[in-house]
Amino acid sequence: MSLLYDDAQLAIATESARVLAARHKPETLLALLEQQGEYDTVFWDTCKGQGWTGIALLDDAGGLGLSLIELGLVAKAAGAVCCGAPFLTSSFGAARGILAHGSDVSQAAWVEKLASGAAIGVIAFGEGQSPIPSHPQVTFEDGKLNGMKPAVSGSAHADVAVVLAAENGVPVLVVAALDGVARATFNTFDNSRCTADLTFEDTPAEIMLRGPDALTAALNILALQAVVTAHEQVGGAEALMLQARDYANTRRAFGSLIGAFQAVKHKIAELYALVELARANALHAAAREGQPDFLKAAAAARLSATEAYDTAARDCVQIHGGIGVTWEAGLHLHQRRARTLAIEQGNSLFWEDVLADELLGVAA
Repeated sequence: MSLLYDDAQLAIATESARVLAARHKPETLLALLEQQGEYDTVFWDTCKGQGWTGIALLDDAGGLGLSLIELGLVAKAAGAVCCGAPFLTSSFGAARGILAHGSDVSQAAWVEKLASGAAIGVIAFGEGQSPIPSHPQVTFEDGKLNGMKPAVSGSAHADVAVVLAAENGVPVLVVAALDGVARATFNTFDNSRCTADLTFEDTPAEIMLRGPDALTAALNILALQAVVTAHEQVGGAEALMLQARDYANTRRAFGSLIGAFQAVKHKIAELYALVELARANALHAAAREGQPDFLKAAAAARLSATEAYDTAARDCVQIHGGIGVTWEAGLHLHQRRARTLAIEQGNSLFWEDVLADELLGVAA
């Protein structure tokens, strides 16, 4: 496959970046860091108004009928401005899970709402140290959920969740409306992610899959979200790389531009290599959706994008020197986001295991 975008995709990338740059206000993001459970409503309204909420969903599901590549391009633009809400990713994951495994009733109730942005969806899989526990502590019995899912990104404002639970010790994948579900928000490294603990108490839910099929489906949904997140990480890493380059070409020390110093040159050159590798992996993974090697490609994209964004967040601050650690400079917005996204869809250790399993499976 080509690791280049076609003209239509380039147009989406250019227009989404232009729209978000015009409506992006760093001061809004700085304020959100000090508020629990709040998000950038201008960003989310833009997503709904532009149709980005349904860009990778089929026409008959209320979407635009495009692919994971186009959604990735929008996520990349969102990452560049360090967008103030996680719902573009979480609602997509919930919609795809319900479309693939939900009943006609669940699909009719939620998919078009998720595609339009009228409803917000999340996935609630992880417990403890495991993004996809094989023995979940949340239970499903007689059509009702009980238990707590900790630190679910976006859940402070979500309307529906796809939940991994256990029925008589067997993993099940269910969909549940979140009306009346207790949500406990708390301060996090990046409060704009609207993270909350969800506590289910006899919450009605509909079972979609059980047994190994439930775990397989959960991993596939997580992989879809991981590819979107990888694009967002690439967008943030690229923005930091360009910011570091521009600063190095204007800031002087000892009578010379700091960009003339070999140590600074090398950092920026290394960032360029990491960003391009991550971009290529993210595009490849998006293009492989539905193929046998999708999980392998998604894991590779996730790992390379995490490394690129983490490295860019660190090195950009170092290149800026003292000003880089100030509140006003805003580089900490990307540093907070880089660390948050590094664990939001499963950390690097989890995706390394997925990649190793996929490679061993091919070898076998």
